[in-house]
Amino acid sequence: MELLSAEFFQRALIGGALIAITAPLMGLFLVLRRLAMIGDTLAHVSIAGVALGFLINVYPVAVGLLFAIAASFGIEMLRKMYRTYAELSIAIIMSGGIALASLLFTMGKGFNLSVTSYLFGSIYTLDYTDIYVIMGVTVIVLSMVLIHKKELFLLTFDEDAAAVSGLPMKYFNIMLSILTALVISAAIKIVGALLVSALLTIPAACSLALSRSFKQAVILVVIIGEAAVLAGLWIAGVANLAPGGTIVLLLIGILAVSVASTKLIRT
Repeated sequence: MELLSAEFFQRALIGGALIAITAPLMGLFLVLRRLAMIGDTLAHVSIAGVALGFLINVYPVAVGLLFAIAASFGIEMLRKMYRTYAELSIAIIMSGGIALASLLFTMGKGFNLSVTSYLFGSIYTLDYTDIYVIMGVTVIVLSMVLIHKKELFLLTFDEDAAAVSGLPMKYFNIMLSILTALVISAAIKIVGALLVSALLTIPAACSLALSRSFKQAVILVVIIGEAAVLAGLWIAGVANLAPGGTIVLLLIGILAVSVASTKLIRT
């Protein structure tokens, strides 16, 4: 109970609970659109922005966010150029992000330890500025998803039908990319850039294995994300483990149980 009374742990719980809503939710849309790897790509580009933020002494998450948004536009542009080979856009942007991050690392050797915390996550160091940023991202993401839920459903399951029906495809594709960039930028300090993709994709994999409808999948993905993040934080705090790694391993455990239970039901 002493852990719950600690202010740093309370901030960690608030930040974790908020990102556990938005990251799995956006991840579900990405997985259904076969864009699961976009999370890794934007996370690596965000790290380049974080490194630049430390280098120029500007709030790192804000610079990382700008980099992620720019990368999301780049991915969308390349997807249109290489329609038959859409995955090329992800590979190209990811390569550029890693290259730029490594270059900035060599330019700022004095802050490499600080940047490393963004690679592996540092949820216990969240301050009130971080919390407000995560809250803002949560409000924006949930608002846009609720406002455009019908359009996003159609776009996710049948992009061609969405285009024929007259939906502004460019707007919605860019909107989803920007929302994903917002979530990833907010999440990298919680689970780290190297693990943020797991928070996007594994809850989605669990919910898709267990649900029978899109509505069920949306509800389950948030429940699973919340359960894994909050339980992972508690276990990590009590056992003095790395929070990001604990959350991801717990998610993998939930996925294993989900897949096993689904097979048992079907047999």
